[in-house]
Amino acid sequence: MNEIDPDVELLARIGNNEPEAVKEMVSRKLPRLLALAGRLLGDAEEARDVAQESFLRIWKQAANWRGGHARFDTWLHRVALNLCYDRLRRRNEQPLTEMDSALEPLDPALPPDEQLDATERSAQMAAALAALPDRQREAIVLQYYQELSNIDAAALMDISVDALESLLSRARRNLRAYLAEAPGEAVPGRKKR
Repeated sequence: MNEIDPDVELLARIGNNEPEAVKEMVSRKLPRLLALAGRLLGDAEEARDVAQESFLRIWKQAANWRGGHARFDTWLHRVALNLCYDRLRRRNEQPLTEMDSALEPLDPALPPDEQLDATERSAQMAAALAALPDRQREAIVLQYYQELSNIDAAALMDISVDALESLLSRARRNLRAYLAEAPGEAVPGRKKR
């Protein structure tokens, strides 16, 4: 690993029980953890539980963290993904049946009609994401919503970059098809899902 991991110093401070370091880590990582878990689980409460468990694991590992093998952020994403998939397996149901509106607050400065449009678009996208196979959804969430590079997303998913790009291509195609068939916008001659 050639680049310096920006979280190593902060982890050392957390390992030394510095309260300000804990606050800084939470402010740095909580929004992304909530977004990741929320999009995969479709439930704000479960997303908060996953974030909390992820932070507990940070506190346990902080004093012993040794950089070099993987960036801390990559490790943290993998922890959160594993926790999400553990919950999905326990649920034994398709994730993201309905996106919780608390996950993506609307801009209060928007006029009411634009807020309604944004809410409808968000609900349609949540339903489209829910319809994707798990690996395609994971690829989309990591690249588009978590803004990870293809290399980082592929590493997290333990696949090659080519395999990730294939998943993304299929996921985008499936999303387009689903959104084209969304209620009120059905494509003639195609069955609704």
